[in-house]
Amino acid sequence: MKFDKEFDASGLACPLPIVKTKKSLADLASGQVLRVVATDPGSVCDMSAFAEQTGHTLLSSTEEGGKYVFFLKKA
Repeated sequence: MKFDKEFDASGLACPLPIVKTKKSLADLASGQVLRVVATDPGSVCDMSAFAEQTGHTLLSSTEEGGKYVFFLKKA
């Protein structure tokens, strides 16, 4: 999937992946896509809730080799 920016949250524990994802999204224009890579299993639920609460679109949420990969489209 095409993305405009990537943020690697590997090694970060809750709530840091969400806090730093929010900061990364701030640099993007509406409609741009952020790819986030995380290792915290809790980030799966957190990222979904974050997208719902903020109005951003969670385009996909997958697991690749023990890492969780998310694609968020900025509202």
